[in-house]
Amino acid sequence: MSLVRQIVAILILVTIAGAAWYLTAQTAGSPIAESDRADPTALVEIAEARTGVITQHVEAVGTLRAKQSIAIKANASGQIADIRFEAGEQVEQDEVLVTLDREIEEANAAEARAMLRDAEAQYERARQLLANKTVAQAQVDALNAAFAAARARLAAAERRLRDRQIRAPFAGVVGLREVDLGARINEDTVVTTLDDLSAVELEFSVPGIFYGRIQRGQAVAATTASFPDQTFAGRIASIDTRIDPIARSFRVRAELPNPDNALPAGLFMVVRVTLGSRPNAVIIPEEAVVAEGRSTYVFRVRDGTAERVEVELGHRQVGEVEVLKGLRAGDSVVVAGLQRLRDGAPVRVRQSRTVPTS
Repeated sequence: MSLVRQIVAILILVTIAGAAWYLTAQTAGSPIAESDRADPTALVEIAEARTGVITQHVEAVGTLRAKQSIAIKANASGQIADIRFEAGEQVEQDEVLVTLDREIEEANAAEARAMLRDAEAQYERARQLLANKTVAQAQVDALNAAFAAARARLAAAERRLRDRQIRAPFAGVVGLREVDLGARINEDTVVTTLDDLSAVELEFSVPGIFYGRIQRGQAVAATTASFPDQTFAGRIASIDTRIDPIARSFRVRAELPNPDNALPAGLFMVVRVTLGSRPNAVIIPEEAVVAEGRSTYVFRVRDGTAERVEVELGHRQVGEVEVLKGLRAGDSVVVAGLQRLRDGAPVRVRQSRTVPTS
């Protein structure tokens, strides 16, 4: 071997040996690597299971209905002579809303009254003569029948005269005018609408699984985007006796007081029905729960060790869940750092979260 080749081989060996020494020194002296191998403790956040009130409720959407609501129509045909209401006005029962032309019916009623007076006079005169045996009983009976017929004709004429006025059948709020002064209308013409808004009914549908838990008198709370800062309280007034076989739901009507007529018919609302509450439920944050297949569990921390605990969950509410089995109030559960946690692993608590009481 030549001198040049010997020198190159020596340089290569020295380079390899230096590199091996450097890597060995770096690995042996690295405090981070030693720390990683020596400290497998998981860093977690925990929260304490607490007792609180769990309120069970069901939410639905519905539409408001007036307590009473009709379309006002005339009982006769004719020309409108007077309109006595404004849209949105509160009217009383039997108040006149519209008057039709009345001249002919007034004349007919006057004629019927005159005929009644004549029939009555003839009948009374015949009764007096009957006492003296001047007239026959048959004639008196005929005059009595004529008197009764005259009364009936007057009653019919007065009824036709009353039908020339359109009245409110109950107290409520009238809607928009659908007719104008001087227009001719008939029995099919809608003059306006009338809604009794002293109380309103909110109709909504509830899933059939809650049928046995919805009862008359249960409290409801309703909200609407039209009044974003208000909640309207009421109670269930009626429940349908049938469940829709297609939608698998049933209809419910709740009554809401409406003394100032603020809530109109047809308004869309969100309603919450309170089904019941449990005052001493064990509650934990929802993020502590791990679902795996059919099992549900949490990690409970005791003496610096994570313990996997199977739990049975109950009702859920915003950010929290009820634990029916597996935990007691005061137990600490992991709410953050669950990713690589295993049963029996040592843990170090980074933060203990305070759960507000409800």
